[in-house]
Amino acid sequence: MAAGTLFFVIGPSGSGKDTLIEGAKAALSAGGRYVFARRVITRAAGSPGEDHDGVTAASFAELERAGHFLIAWDAHGLRYGLLAALAGELESGRHVIANGSRAMVADLAARVGRLVVIEVTAPKEILAERLRRRGRETAEDIRRRLDRQVPELPAGIEVVRVVNDGLPEIGVERFLAVLDRAASRFRLRRLPIDTGRPHTAFLPADSRIVTATDYLGPGRIDIGDGVRSIRAQVAVVEAGTLLGADELGLSSEAFEDFGRDELTRVSISRTPSPESRDALRRKVRGGELTEVEYERVVRDIVEGRYPDSEIAGFLVAANQRLTDDEVLSLARVRHRFSNPIRWDEPIVVDKHSMGGIPGSRITLIVVPIVAAHGLAIPKTSSRAITSAAGTADAMETVARVDLGPDEVRATVRAARGCVAWNGRLSHSPLDDVMNAITRPLGIDSNRWSVASILSKKLAAGSTHVVIDLPYGPHARIHSEAEATQLARLFETVGAGLGLTVKAIPTDGTRPIGRGIGPALEVRDVSWVLDGHPDAPTDLRDKALAFASRIIAWDPAIGDEAAALRRATALLASGAARRAFDAIIDAQGRRPDPVLPGPLVHTLRAERAGTIRAIDGWAIAGIARRAGAPNDKAAGLDLLRRVGDSVSVGEPLFVIHSTTATDLDAAIALAFDHCGFVFDGSSSAPEPGFDSMKEFST
Repeated sequence: MAAGTLFFVIGPSGSGKDTLIEGAKAALSAGGRYVFARRVITRAAGSPGEDHDGVTAASFAELERAGHFLIAWDAHGLRYGLLAALAGELESGRHVIANGSRAMVADLAARVGRLVVIEVTAPKEILAERLRRRGRETAEDIRRRLDRQVPELPAGIEVVRVVNDGLPEIGVERFLAVLDRAASRFRLRRLPIDTGRPHTAFLPADSRIVTATDYLGPGRIDIGDGVRSIRAQVAVVEAGTLLGADELGLSSEAFEDFGRDELTRVSISRTPSPESRDALRRKVRGGELTEVEYERVVRDIVEGRYPDSEIAGFLVAANQRLTDDEVLSLARVRHRFSNPIRWDEPIVVDKHSMGGIPGSRITLIVVPIVAAHGLAIPKTSSRAITSAAGTADAMETVARVDLGPDEVRATVRAARGCVAWNGRLSHSPLDDVMNAITRPLGIDSNRWSVASILSKKLAAGSTHVVIDLPYGPHARIHSEAEATQLARLFETVGAGLGLTVKAIPTDGTRPIGRGIGPALEVRDVSWVLDGHPDAPTDLRDKALAFASRIIAWDPAIGDEAAALRRATALLASGAARRAFDAIIDAQGRRPDPVLPGPLVHTLRAERAGTIRAIDGWAIAGIARRAGAPNDKAAGLDLLRRVGDSVSVGEPLFVIHSTTATDLDAAIALAFDHCGFVFDGSSSAPEPGFDSMKEFST
């Protein structure tokens, strides 16, 4: 077995190395391919900072004398070490990720087979702001730290860089992409075989990087090192003969034409068909494509024939211009590449929201009301990307959500509905490719989303779909006019796909409900289902409106007025609560449901007045800083609404968290940008108020 790679993560203070490593650990640990090194440090265990093994200086010295360290170094008045046992992990073929020091790169390179340095960077002003928020150094100390000259890395070291200048999840996406590309690179070999033209590349049958036989056939691959590339047909050699498991061979003429030394690290991608490339280039130039052309492009994207750079160019062009006909063509094509679920039901209903509004967890009320009525509603949902909670995150506080297709069918048979995470259902293999590119680049098109959403609803087996289109200054849709236009597009494309679609513009200018964060939002849902006196009326009313719109599709009901009476009765009688419990039991009830975090802080009004607006971005940002959605107990409990009059000292909201560090960070952010805007606010607001600013990290 080929040895693994040691990924040594370096970067200045404030660059966010720990955050990226922890995000990668959450994403990759279960797969077993990566090992995350735990450092030994002469600092007490449990102290602020990374999770580590704390030892005394004397114990550290004894471990070093006994040869227990792969490498050890001094920094910031402390001693750091990576255990020698990591060498065994590398020898077994696993990749190791370690937080390190720039000064130790040369020494470490001499001790491991393959070292890749991941340098995490960010603009100086962002580093300064992050260091300021830590509160450990003066402004002058920070300035001196950032002005300090850092030594160049040794020549010949393989270095990749991650720019961590935005939201944590975007930085983690970039970090994971860098890891994947670096881990999936071959060592180049020249084979003494002359195949003439065309060029030939050879893959070992036991390759640990790709399944070699998948590349056999008439197609070709592009081989590159980031600077030069060459195209070749593929042949496979027997395991253990001409090539190692992490090597790629080139025929002698191809090797000479490529012009790179042996052992150069290279990556491969399938070569797109000429017809597909012509279509992609025409779209990049602003042209309109047919359904046949989109199918060619999408097929080559799904099959890995395009590099990320060309896919990004295609997506930018599609983001700027898609006609109605193109949206329908894309939806049809996307559906053909999906893995559909079939139902033996005359009507299969679903509900989707374009999102962007904190709280608003109406799905967890709509689904049980509709299920209690008797319609099949197999709801599949996503996790949060930039919000404080997604529907799947919220549902996961009480039940298992990572269901496969057969489990979704079984749950709906047992309970008439489900609320499952769509990650295991593979409704859209295209999205698996696209999301890794669109999220870091911030590419987001509502028209592209129409094709994506409706193709996935069709793949889920839905026949009737209601779409919530919240609009507002901080929502994804900015105006009622834009929402109305998008509603028309949803309904037109839905009809073209054979779906019955009703898209409804809704007020997205303020949060819906009280809770912001998974556990707190589910608490609101339970209050509504149980008829609790503290149940948020806006959450209840919006859920009833959407549930009745769905129930009206039942031929036995007939109109929306009767459907609203039916939905209201199902909620009031407890039938919806019983249906929700049945869904939870069918999916797999958590023995320990997540409750709101025990560490709390109440933010109080520092002036009297009437609340004119609540900035959803700021509110969601504070909840995320408290730990949501990864910490499902974290979030905000809103105690005041738009239009309320408050006096000095009255509580506005309560922050919940499970760690003191996250709670302190959320408090600090809330003081700067609490999100509540009062009538009569001055142009120079006091701290904590008039924060109609987009949240960023």
